[in-house]
Amino acid sequence: MLLERALLVTLTLGLLAAPLLADAQRPAKVPLIGFLAPAGEPFAPSPRSMMGMAMGSPTYRDAFLQGLRELGYVEGQTVAIEYRWAEGMEQLPALAAELARLPVDVIVTVSTQAALAAKLATTTIPIVNAIAADPVATGLVASLARPGGNVTGLSTQGEDLARKWLQLLTEVVPGVTRIAVLLNPVSPGSPGHLRETEAAARALRVQLQVLEARGPEDLDGAFAAMARHGAQALVVTPDPMLHRERRSLVDLAARRRLPAIYFARDFVEVGGLMAYSADFADLARRAATYVDKILKGAKPADLPVEQPTRFELVLNMRTAKALGITFPQTILIRADHLIQ
Repeated sequence: MLLERALLVTLTLGLLAAPLLADAQRPAKVPLIGFLAPAGEPFAPSPRSMMGMAMGSPTYRDAFLQGLRELGYVEGQTVAIEYRWAEGMEQLPALAAELARLPVDVIVTVSTQAALAAKLATTTIPIVNAIAADPVATGLVASLARPGGNVTGLSTQGEDLARKWLQLLTEVVPGVTRIAVLLNPVSPGSPGHLRETEAAARALRVQLQVLEARGPEDLDGAFAAMARHGAQALVVTPDPMLHRERRSLVDLAARRRLPAIYFARDFVEVGGLMAYSADFADLARRAATYVDKILKGAKPADLPVEQPTRFELVLNMRTAKALGITFPQTILIRADHLIQ
């Protein structure tokens, strides 16, 4: 009788302990991050390792992963990432909807269009802009200090970039009076960039020739119009399509012998004359900080949008020589990178 009671007690204790043991052995849920961006460098994966990035600009994906590692996350171990790359802006809404249906715990976006697509796809999943134009003007957030919804992150608008672009051109091309401005009219950030550029032109007493390109097929015509109207220099404003076509843009500017300033260093790395912009790789790296806070319970509505803290001026010395341009010493000492 005593033996039977002992067996009964042992069996009962074993049954009670089993769920506890199963819970202890069950792995913790790995957070799932969605990453939504246009395809092509520097957005998509790169064969370069983080150690080899000094040879060129890092991809924004690489920079974001570096930021996660600095915070203790390891892709495939402590965090999982679903990547979606859009070959064209029209693909972004469908790709954002895919991520929302998984569902992911947070969506990281690269470009204003990607952020807008993600916001359209979900009002509940947190969204972190890694790189986007003025988020207030484009309707992503209510204000920088209090975003108010499910979107937060970083803005590329940290100072008067348009004035810097025009000012640099007037220093590099003495006596310039007519500057062409190339923009994509369907890009959400274009109205703001155009307003700033027009204001800067009035202050610097230069005339602008505004030209539009909705796709690659419009580029030849835009440069032909620049030649017809006597443009002496060119500003290329931020847009994913223009970025994707940067080799064509740089080639067209070279053929027209047109000094140009671009919105990202990637243009200069393929032969463009110069670029002045926020350090986009740094913004992508800093986006990991937002993801970390959100995964730990913070609400996007309570996380202020940050502006750039690092800017870079990049000059291509070979292109300058081909155009017969000598960079003033005042510009050379301000340059962050000289490409020989």
